[in-house]
Amino acid sequence: MAIQLIAGLGNPGQKYEGNRHNAGFWFCDNLARRINGTFTSEPKFHGDLLRVSMAHQDRRIAKPQTFMNLSGKTVAAVANFYKIAPQDILIVHDELDLLPGKMKIKQGGGHGGHNGLKDIQAQLGSAEFWRLRLGIGHPGDRAQVVGFVLTNPPASERLLIDSCINHALDHIEELLNADLAHMIPLINGFTAA
Repeated sequence: MAIQLIAGLGNPGQKYEGNRHNAGFWFCDNLARRINGTFTSEPKFHGDLLRVSMAHQDRRIAKPQTFMNLSGKTVAAVANFYKIAPQDILIVHDELDLLPGKMKIKQGGGHGGHNGLKDIQAQLGSAEFWRLRLGIGHPGDRAQVVGFVLTNPPASERLLIDSCINHALDHIEELLNADLAHMIPLINGFTAA
């Protein structure tokens, strides 16, 4: 088993670029910069796609351009076209239940109210994909969540989130190739200072 598709979740357009909800896009954009890759718009996949050869294997990095609530449209289209099983997919997304500076990786589980994950599960017909959850913190009141995820974090929090992204990207080859279970302590034990 190896990760063949990384999909970072977010909302398309300049208006949303710096929003907490776009942490998955930040991850993909940083990865593309590190490998000098360029995303191309792929209408048949309803998203932007980057094909890379990493650790002797073809991989796809996707940024759905459908808006968060329809993320599964892109993930399922890419997975079906390239015959990628759910357990070989890594979804990178913002996580309200973790503070900025923390992240967790896990396989399977519920969607925790995250509409992007909810749609991916529905479209794939499986919850067995991997998730890299980037902490963005919680506003403290459920009624404020929508406004919170659709605003930019203060610079201090963005630095903490970026530190998590950079730590994960420092280990990207292991994340893609290794038994991901062995990567859990390395990712889950990290705290950005």
